[in-house]
Amino acid sequence: MKRSLQQRLSVLLGAAILLAALVAALASFILAYAEATEFQDDMLRQIAVLAARSTSRSALNDPAGQPRSEVALSDPESRISVMRLPDDPRPRWLPGDVSSGFHTLQTAGGRLRVFVRAGLPGTATVVAQPTETRDEIAINGAWRTLVPLLQLLPVMAWLIVRIVRRELAPIGRLASQLDAQSADRPQPLGDEGVPDEIRPFVQAINRLLERVGVLMGQQRRFVADAAHELRSPLTALSVQAQNLRQATSLEAMRERVLPLQAGIERARKLAEQLLSLARAQAGGVPITEVDVPALARELIAEYLPLAEARGIDLGLDEAASLRIEAAPETLRLVLKNGLENALKYTPEGGEVTLRLAADDGIAIIDIVDNGPGLPLCEYERVFDPFYRMPGALGEGSGLGLAIAREAAANQGGSLRLHARPQGSGLVFQYRQRRTL
Repeated sequence: MKRSLQQRLSVLLGAAILLAALVAALASFILAYAEATEFQDDMLRQIAVLAARSTSRSALNDPAGQPRSEVALSDPESRISVMRLPDDPRPRWLPGDVSSGFHTLQTAGGRLRVFVRAGLPGTATVVAQPTETRDEIAINGAWRTLVPLLQLLPVMAWLIVRIVRRELAPIGRLASQLDAQSADRPQPLGDEGVPDEIRPFVQAINRLLERVGVLMGQQRRFVADAAHELRSPLTALSVQAQNLRQATSLEAMRERVLPLQAGIERARKLAEQLLSLARAQAGGVPITEVDVPALARELIAEYLPLAEARGIDLGLDEAASLRIEAAPETLRLVLKNGLENALKYTPEGGEVTLRLAADDGIAIIDIVDNGPGLPLCEYERVFDPFYRMPGALGEGSGLGLAIAREAAANQGGSLRLHARPQGSGLVFQYRQRRTL
């Protein structure tokens, strides 16, 4: 199901504002209603005071106590009634012992709000108003306070949609920038005008694009280098096949088959190395816990016949018991590369030692030989794909160390070469954080 962030923000913000508006409206209604009710009570009190003063003036103007015409204090719209006791007859709903102040009384015609103001002994002024009328006036006044707020709700909803749409517009622009990019040469996105909450996401995308660019560059170099390296052996195979066709005798054919077989073997090995390099660059091999001493003993047993054939002393120095998180076949590939190079370049009667050590939580695997070593300037250069040092012995494609370093990096390790501490020789060193 599709989920629109803009729609969700608009709905959630609208609901929050609507809820707040309803609470504010309810509070405003209650306060306005209470204020209107209090205002009407004050009006009853003021009418009672005016009516009492009017009665006093009438008594002064007519000392004989003759009844005078009533003062017009009653309000037909508010249905307020004014009674002066004992001049006016006492209504049945008014108890004889009613005290001064406000009272709410039940009558046959409905509820009344009554204010009693005591005057001279035996006299009182009574002002009454039906509660129905009071409630109607109070409710009408309270509703008038809500009308502006209710009219603002559609405007606020429109503003919410506009604001959310404007604030999320940078995301749409970023998507357009991504869509417009070339697939083989991605460029980082600009973060100008991007909200702070979105900027980490944009920066993560830029880091991903940078890694993709590096990977694409590696693939382009790999394809170019592979095409270059395959051209020479394939050309040689073609020439050798032509020579084989031109053989005039069985003996000549046999002599020409041997170089052809050697060329095919070199091409096969180069193809395997190219596939290994591609797998190392791609990564994705399952990681498990590797018992390094057990793997080292397996490698020693595998290469011992070759070492004996060349008169090389191959040994294992297990200074620490190591366990690391790695892909077993990848780690085997890295160490086999080091052993093959050491056995290849160490002269007859030399020594090659596979040494296991640890240093502050780091597993160290060294392959130490006492061969001729390398010039200092070549320690990093030999890790470049298809690079072979001038004057290097034997045949090769220059891919072994490049594959080993790529494989080491993909499982969190590091690979480097350095000079043997004592005498001539080279140390092929692999380092990775250990688990035990």
